Amino acid sequence: MLAFHGIFGAYGFWLPNDPRGSWSDFVHADQLYRHAGPATKTNAPHSLAHRAHDPRQRRAAKQHLKHPPVRLTGQQARAAAQGIAHVVDTSGYTLHALAIMPDHVHVVVAGHHPDHAGRVLGHLKRGATEQLLAQGLHPFQQPASTPARSCWADRAWKVFLDTPPDVERAIRYVERNPTDAGLKPQRWSCVTPYPRPCI
Repeated sequence: MLAFHGIFGAYGFWLPNDPRGSWSDFVHADQLYRHAGPATKTNAPHSLAHRAHDPRQRRAAKQHLKHPPVRLTGQQARAAAQGIAHVVDTSGYTLHALAIMPDHVHVVVAGHHPDHAGRVLGHLKRGATEQLLAQGLHPFQQPASTPARSCWADRAWKVFLDTPPDVERAIRYVERNPTDAGLKPQRWSCVTPYPRPCI
């Protein structure tokens, strides 16, 4: 594995009973289950984002979550990026791409680190959370005596990249994500350009 492409969603980004499929086995929110049915578990290794579905149905289901879905502001996205950068600086991870969207985060991480992909993504989520809390920007901020619940989904999506073209394709996808959504391009100092192999 040369690298992996990981996606972790903010709370409410991808529901356990999303009509396109999900990584979940169970729907914890009773109202959500009653409105949109059981979990739509899938083991598909590729992104399901472009599967045909009814977006209005998906948006309606989100009204039945226990808390409003998280939508990061620009200020919150910058704080999350600072937290991720701190993790990169102190962990030895190498990011080849990073896009912080209002409701999810894309990364392409080099595969040279001994930590497995799930641990890396958990570490990045924790760094983002700590910085949001430090700046008073956490979406579920609580009084100092009460721990804030996570603003990220428990699970994360990841795909392993075994060839340089795979890595380059994933990087392009991540870099285009903001502009494809009508947002400004993103440039983060914690991203290390991917070294093109010598031919």
